[in-house]
Amino acid sequence: MMGQSPRQGVSTDRVSTARAPASATSEWDYGSVGALREALDARKLSAMELVERTIARIEALDGPINAVVVRDFERAGVAALAADAALARGERRPLLGIPMTIKEAFNVAGLPTTWGQWQYRGFRPKCDATLVTRAKRAGGIFLGKTNVPLGLGDFQSYNEVYGATCNPWDLARSPGGSSGGSAAALAAGFGPLSFGSDIGGSLRVPAHFCGVYAHKPSFGLVPMGGYGPPPLPPPIREGDLAVVGPMARTAVDLALALDVIAGPDEAREGIAYRLTLPPPRHERLSQFRVLVVETHPLMPTGHDVRGAIDRLAERLARAGAKVSRADALLPDLKASAHLYMRLLGAVRGAGLPASGYDAAQLSDFVLASDDHSLGAERARGAVISHRDWVAADVARAQLREQWRLLFQDWDVVLYPPFAVPAFPTDHSLPIEHRRIEIDSRDFPYNDVCYVWADPATTCGLPSTVAPIERSPEGLPIGIQIIGSQLEDRTTIAFAGLMEREFGGFTPPPGFAD
Repeated sequence: MMGQSPRQGVSTDRVSTARAPASATSEWDYGSVGALREALDARKLSAMELVERTIARIEALDGPINAVVVRDFERAGVAALAADAALARGERRPLLGIPMTIKEAFNVAGLPTTWGQWQYRGFRPKCDATLVTRAKRAGGIFLGKTNVPLGLGDFQSYNEVYGATCNPWDLARSPGGSSGGSAAALAAGFGPLSFGSDIGGSLRVPAHFCGVYAHKPSFGLVPMGGYGPPPLPPPIREGDLAVVGPMARTAVDLALALDVIAGPDEAREGIAYRLTLPPPRHERLSQFRVLVVETHPLMPTGHDVRGAIDRLAERLARAGAKVSRADALLPDLKASAHLYMRLLGAVRGAGLPASGYDAAQLSDFVLASDDHSLGAERARGAVISHRDWVAADVARAQLREQWRLLFQDWDVVLYPPFAVPAFPTDHSLPIEHRRIEIDSRDFPYNDVCYVWADPATTCGLPSTVAPIERSPEGLPIGIQIIGSQLEDRTTIAFAGLMEREFGGFTPPPGFAD
């Protein structure tokens, strides 16, 4: 594990010098946004007190975790004072006075945006990302930014700029990536909300590993202005596959945060209008039609995850939901995975420098024509021709139609977020040589990590990850809830109903004592 570099930020000084004792616990440490907003509105505590408490908790507990790597505590104190003044005037906004964090990859004016790359450690954007602007407008107070992998390209969160982030459930294990710092911060009680991004499971895998909630929105639902690799200016158009979305400790908080950040980007479209999403399909678990897919034709699901999904299916059936394990309309997951790898490779290939692209072309040249492995698909995708990309996009449209037809008969599809619970950290290089163990068998690292991101990523479908159980080793296990395009409220509502019926987030041992 590489050594931890000093954390960066505007300042760790605060407007007020009040500080909660490091060992003290508070009823607010794991409060939901709703509970905290109620307390703030009733003046049971002030925004400054809440921010101070959260800052003190970060300072006391984040050392071995290393989740909040860019700290903006001074400006958070100023924002807390402003929130208290607004509350005293009777203002009520969805996130007014709520402390939160955000993935390092988002631009926050005045703070470094490096994507974990040493050469960009001095880059400080002048403007906030669109998502940041919307959260601040709703009253949110950003305490800082959370750690990421180098170039956002791993399922562990470590880099030379900030060091390594550890999983609060087991410091020897990965918190996931590339939104691993955000998931670890939520699990440790460093604010009730965070925001991340996802092109290959980067919201969903960390939520699964750290036992929190995350929502990968329908493609294009949340604008991505101000989210892009440094030192380039913010992109003027949406790319392919990638989305940005909320992470929380309750499903209700996901829904609230999505309402704040979703909708067209006024700055790009030149017009402000509100997007209306369909309401949840149902209000009770017993009304849901649930298709459970626990295996994949190209990758086994580990015993612990498969068992947890089986037990969840049984609980849902007992609750009155219609549950099935198979449907002839389910798209071909093998073909879909191969298509996803080509599209993912194309996104990454487009961002390669000239030397990297030349190397990718050479790699493609030496691939055997009969090599149809997932790794080969990613390699070919990096240098795909426009003709072949258009063919892939047509295949994707056909898959979307298959999913649309499937969701006429089923409300949600349950799917593993990952094959196993959080795996032990492995920072060996090159990444292509790493392996992950699934039930005593080794599999290629990248294949294990990426295959579960399809099909929600490939077809732009909404997917909510919710914690459902813990492994025999005590590690969190989550479930991926996939819905029909733009039916984000349905997948989040289903997660909320499961939370109410079966339970949800619990703090890691020792963090709520």
